Amino acid sequence: MIRERLGKEVLYFDGGMGTLLQEKGLKAGELPEVWNIEHMEEVIEIHRQYFEAGSDIVLTNTFGANALKFRDSSYELSDIVTAAVIHVKEAASLGVHDGREVYAALDVGPTGKLLKPMGDLDFEDAVRAFGEVMRCGEEAGADLIHIETMSDTYEMKAAVLAAKEQTNLPVFATMIFDEKGRLLTGGDVRSAVAMLEGLGVDALGINCGLGPEQMLPIFQEIVSRTSVPVIVKPNAGLPKQKDGAVYYDVDPAEFASVMEKIVEGGAAVAGGCCGTTPAHIRKMIETLGRRSVQHVEAEEETVVSSYGQAVILGKKPLIIGERINPTGKKRLKQALKEHDIDYILKEGITQQEKGAHILDVNVGLPDINESEMMKEVVTEIQSVTSLPLQIDTVDAEAMEAAMRIYNGKPMVNSVNGKKESMDAVFPLIKKYGGVAVGLTLDEEGIPSTAEGRIRIAGKIIREAEKYGIKKKDLVIDVLAMTVSSDPEGAKVTLEALKGVRERYGVCTVLGVSNISFGLPSRPVINAHFYTMAMQAGLSAGIVNPSSEEMMRSYYAYCALTDQDPNFEAYIQRFGGTDTAAPKGKKDSELTLQAAIEKGLKEEAKEAATELLLTLAPLEIIDSHLIPALDAVGKGFEKGTVFLPQLLMSADAAKIAFGVLKEHLAASGGSEKKKQKVILATVKGDIHDIGKNIVKVLLENYSFDVRDLGKDVDPELIVQTAVDEDIRLVGLSALMTTTVASMEETIRLLRREKPDCKVMVGGAVLNQEYADMIGADFYGKDAMQSVYYAQNVFGEES
Repeated sequence: MIRERLGKEVLYFDGGMGTLLQEKGLKAGELPEVWNIEHMEEVIEIHRQYFEAGSDIVLTNTFGANALKFRDSSYELSDIVTAAVIHVKEAASLGVHDGREVYAALDVGPTGKLLKPMGDLDFEDAVRAFGEVMRCGEEAGADLIHIETMSDTYEMKAAVLAAKEQTNLPVFATMIFDEKGRLLTGGDVRSAVAMLEGLGVDALGINCGLGPEQMLPIFQEIVSRTSVPVIVKPNAGLPKQKDGAVYYDVDPAEFASVMEKIVEGGAAVAGGCCGTTPAHIRKMIETLGRRSVQHVEAEEETVVSSYGQAVILGKKPLIIGERINPTGKKRLKQALKEHDIDYILKEGITQQEKGAHILDVNVGLPDINESEMMKEVVTEIQSVTSLPLQIDTVDAEAMEAAMRIYNGKPMVNSVNGKKESMDAVFPLIKKYGGVAVGLTLDEEGIPSTAEGRIRIAGKIIREAEKYGIKKKDLVIDVLAMTVSSDPEGAKVTLEALKGVRERYGVCTVLGVSNISFGLPSRPVINAHFYTMAMQAGLSAGIVNPSSEEMMRSYYAYCALTDQDPNFEAYIQRFGGTDTAAPKGKKDSELTLQAAIEKGLKEEAKEAATELLLTLAPLEIIDSHLIPALDAVGKGFEKGTVFLPQLLMSADAAKIAFGVLKEHLAASGGSEKKKQKVILATVKGDIHDIGKNIVKVLLENYSFDVRDLGKDVDPELIVQTAVDEDIRLVGLSALMTTTVASMEETIRLLRREKPDCKVMVGGAVLNQEYADMIGADFYGKDAMQSVYYAQNVFGEES
């Protein structure tokens, strides 16, 4: 079994597949997976070469084989997958001559679609699509599942859940990071690792997009963040051209040299991706030999994450915003009953701006469907903020519904020392990943002594271990009891806080404001108790970030305990900056620019309507709408705004523009002329995530985008450009095998529409490759494409 070897001895993957198939005659736009049936000898021969080179694990030729992606109706998907697994097994019998144990890995690539709310693919539809191919793979005899080249944590989560729910196979997962250590949809290394480790994959890591040298620092961060075996599969450098032919610039010797550093740094599984060949794998294995995995001690950190960022508990105290909880909040109850999602989103955004690190989400009311409301609110909040969330519910059904669709590794509030509670919650933590808040109460109630609460904390920790849940994924709440009914309440809570931290070394959390119920001037009591709790070892306080007293306590404590270097946060907060709302505006009102930047659709509509009372529509567009879009676009380019926020801002802008457009028509005014741009993913490639991001940005900047979709014939692109006299075409490709279609499209455009400029982008491209195929511009990211479009059209845009 591969699980018995994994993490002990270094295992070797194979290398690239697409480029080798091209050498054997795979044509531009042809489906590589069809070769499993129509050219089985060639596929077996490639697999055989990798086994002879020394590979322990060889991937099936199924990267694009799923129901959402595979479009050839001539063959059943199950027949394609079954043939692919059989070919690897056959190649092993032909290519393994030393008796070593080898494995056929079912290769699972992305669907090429963005999941809702960013795109149009439902999460459960993605789970089903992945599950179908994975069942076929297990039935055909695959030894493990390798999910690779994922650029979106949400799609990766769907694939991992499908593998876990539909098969019993080991699951390997690798993602495609850029040189800055970011995923296409904004995730960083720490957030991706936290989610994958929480989901219980057998190995995780990085593949594609970068050469071994560029991948080295990202690998080093991954291996320092996880105790799970790490996979590294770089490209053979960057694609280049010589004498009209494409080649990759890292030869086998150089590849092996850098991979030796990576394996010495703790990689457990090593292989190659685009451009690597049996020669690269052979040289790597000859250089490294058969060796044990170099153990690297990863930090045992308590981490919660969203799709875009991770937050570590246990170092500097953290703030969990308490405002999305209907208890004692009449306006929030009303919003939940009336389905006023915009109000809830605004509460989340306000808490983020006030300094919250995590947002508590509780939607429990007796007269609403808590499971459905929780799913909706979690999804919508994750569209406007990248802060991690605390899923707060006593309803196990609502808890699972939220955990399943949550994009990241959530905090989960709560479990307690009752057997019934632990039996319900711990299986969910084990399946979906999360940090569980353990309340120190059990069948006998809440102990009146600190020692009693510490004892229950130990009980929760021991029971969690039985499920394979480590202490780092538990946070203990020793419960703040109101001092108005129990004068010893604060003292007992503080003693329990200190005792739990010292005895068990786990992080702690408290609902701080509980301490003052029934007393006058509650903020005074709350703030002082908050300071005392942090001094006693509180890791995270559930507080109101808009409470000036609480935030003064927090920032002062961090400054006084040397957890605020150079007093930067304290000075920024209290250094005299005027944070008052604009004159004439209530705190609850937002400007049009702020509403668009925050992605608040109803607020944007209201702000646009109000501005029309005093300004002309075109003036509003120029002075409010365009500056907002510019700020969002630049934030996206810099990495301070993430894709979900970008798309929500685009929706808010469209709604505001709709209001303005009606008045333009009524007043006889006219919109500025929109310049037309064609976007298309080239023939043979069905990955349109990158193209769709560029589309959103171009439309934000008032370009008229003709989106021809994916897998588009060169002739259709050229004909559209000619018929509509379009001067700019944007082409996208993810797969090495489809760049030839891009080159063909450019060649036809040069002949039929010579005045048309062509910009290209995609994971397999770089400037030199773009120059080789005759493109006018290579867009390294989406904003660069916008700048180029503005340059092409000049003042007209």
